Amino acid sequence: MSNIPETGRTPRVQIRLVIIQVLVFSLLLTLGGRLWYLQIRNGDEYADEASGNHVQRVVTPAVRGSILDARGVALADNETRLVVSASRTELMKMKDDGKGVLTRLAGVLGMKPKDVMDKVRLCDAKTPQPCWNGSPYQPIPVTDEATTQQALQIRERTEDFPGITAEPAAVRRYTSPADARTSQVLGYLSPVTDDEIQKAKDTDSPYLRSDQIGRSGLERTYDAALRGKAGVTSYEVDKLGRVMGEAESDAGVPGSNLVTSIDARVQAVAESELHKAMKAARQETDKITGRKYEADAGAVVVMESRTGRVVAMASQPDYDPNAWVGGISGKDYAKLTGKDSNFPLLNRAIQGQAAPGSVFKVVSASAAVRAGHDFDDRYQCGSSYSLGSRSFANFESQGHGPITLGEALKYSCNTVFYALGHDEWKRDGGTKPKKNAHDWFYRTAHDFGLGSRTGIDLPNEVTGRIPDRKWKQEFWEANKDSWCKEGKKGGSFVEQIAYESCLEGNKLHAYDSINFSIGQGDILVTPIQMATAYAAISNGGTLWNPTLGKAIISPDGKRVEEIPPQAHGKLPIGKKTINDLDKGLRSVVGPGGTASWRFGGWPQDKIPMRAKTGTAQVYGKQTTSWFATYTDDYTVVMTISQGGTGSGASGPAVRKIYEAMYGLDEQGNQDLKRALLPTPQKDLPKISPDGSIEAPEVRPYVPPKPADPAGAQTLAGAPARRD
Repeated sequence: MSNIPETGRTPRVQIRLVIIQVLVFSLLLTLGGRLWYLQIRNGDEYADEASGNHVQRVVTPAVRGSILDARGVALADNETRLVVSASRTELMKMKDDGKGVLTRLAGVLGMKPKDVMDKVRLCDAKTPQPCWNGSPYQPIPVTDEATTQQALQIRERTEDFPGITAEPAAVRRYTSPADARTSQVLGYLSPVTDDEIQKAKDTDSPYLRSDQIGRSGLERTYDAALRGKAGVTSYEVDKLGRVMGEAESDAGVPGSNLVTSIDARVQAVAESELHKAMKAARQETDKITGRKYEADAGAVVVMESRTGRVVAMASQPDYDPNAWVGGISGKDYAKLTGKDSNFPLLNRAIQGQAAPGSVFKVVSASAAVRAGHDFDDRYQCGSSYSLGSRSFANFESQGHGPITLGEALKYSCNTVFYALGHDEWKRDGGTKPKKNAHDWFYRTAHDFGLGSRTGIDLPNEVTGRIPDRKWKQEFWEANKDSWCKEGKKGGSFVEQIAYESCLEGNKLHAYDSINFSIGQGDILVTPIQMATAYAAISNGGTLWNPTLGKAIISPDGKRVEEIPPQAHGKLPIGKKTINDLDKGLRSVVGPGGTASWRFGGWPQDKIPMRAKTGTAQVYGKQTTSWFATYTDDYTVVMTISQGGTGSGASGPAVRKIYEAMYGLDEQGNQDLKRALLPTPQKDLPKISPDGSIEAPEVRPYVPPKPADPAGAQTLAGAPARRD
């Protein structure tokens, strides 16, 4: 038996133990360092990547709320269509990335394979439309117009169409009740953009990639309420995109319904009468140019005088908003925006600007009173007014001798207002204004709400223009260099104007104030501005914000949020002047007034009508027709670009709108059973807990049969003047 001392093994064992300890410690140190790097140094980065790789959200869009007229008739709602969709996740698992399936699908749908493949590709900075801007993990719509036969083929041959579904879904629909398109008022929808998603992410109403949002009109103004809240389901997926399980689900909430003040029946009449008036104007010959009137655009506004609520708003040319549903085609988009389209997307009631002509004279008469002139004093109405070597003619070069301001409105006498505007210009210092210059005509225009937005609940309203001293200076500074370059003393008309503008374009001249006094020159207004001003005269002086939204009602009808009328000012005149204006405007439809020939047989004793005609001259174009009217209940303003005289082109259409609302025939007989809206609608429509809406049937308005054409006569047979 060997007797080896134990002390001989001890050093080697200890060395081995130390080496093992060093190795273990090194491994622990390495693991600890790696854990620190992963969890502390780059922890947030890897957490985000892990979340992005393993959790994906699938969005179920909320059903968009309906847009209703004042009685509950749907102007925009949703209809159930058969929507064919493709799952990109399933297609990407196939060897050919699903090209074979999509090609077979195109054959069933009667589409080109390329068009189908383009629809399911993902959008990025390099990919043009069409493409999918939503999540790649949710079904991508290929068409929302599938037939029942096509849907059955897809569902019965699932082995040929893996990843393809054909299911009913809610799709936006613009109903056009009684052929009332209401296109520019309603607006349209289109997919949300990345920029919009980023801007809205921290707001109370963030966007999801799948959202369709309002791009114009009421769809845009009330988008947050109409859109509702989409349902979101989170899925756990592996790195290949395969679904491993459901993480969480957040149920969606349908959008609320918007009740408007629009009456679909009146809207249909307004659109029809505006269209017919423009068509009729094109048959008339312009005596100045010798050509037929072009009547290329027009607008009409029907408003409740006491609240500012808009009952109807039409703009021509218009379009079918259904063209945007499901994505607008390039061909249709070109029709709506091309240079030959005449821009039907424009709502000319709030975006069309033109000189107002004689409908502006209610402002000038008010300015004269504010300047100290008596409404009932006598003012000379000559056939022309002279300013140095220039002569400003009265309309039709007709004089009426000394008349009151009320009679100046009745006969639309230009020369009365020429003199008043010129006198005030001189009193303010002319081209060298006094420090305390009153500028009553310009100030009064501003105080009537002109040159500013009315506050209507529609996007992109324009301000118009009041060419006062401040505007003249700013405009001159912006254009001086080009005027000085193009101007030439004694040159052509355009060159001479540029030459004069270069030297004194910042000064308010006498001819500027003379033209301004009758709504001519550089002034621009919109139909909604004039409707708001005339409604204020009707209601005693309140300038209401025009509104279309009346209430927002939850899908089950339990929550009602009314939208009350709001005012943005008062007319700058007292009750006496308002009453004087009212009397003068009433005389316009009386014997000898400029609108009398259009109101023969009107029941003036039962439904007093007030009106003002206007024919605005536009350089290089035919005259613009204006017709502003009101009763105790409603204000109606119509304008037709290059349409001729106010009463001539717009007068008959405005009367037809009133006749439909009040149930009148051409002789002034009233039948309330035929009346569409003899008094403003007050009650809101009822929405049941199940979401159904109580709404009456809307039938096209049928006017009474025309009698003997006596409507062209005046109320008392007096000779008619036209303006």
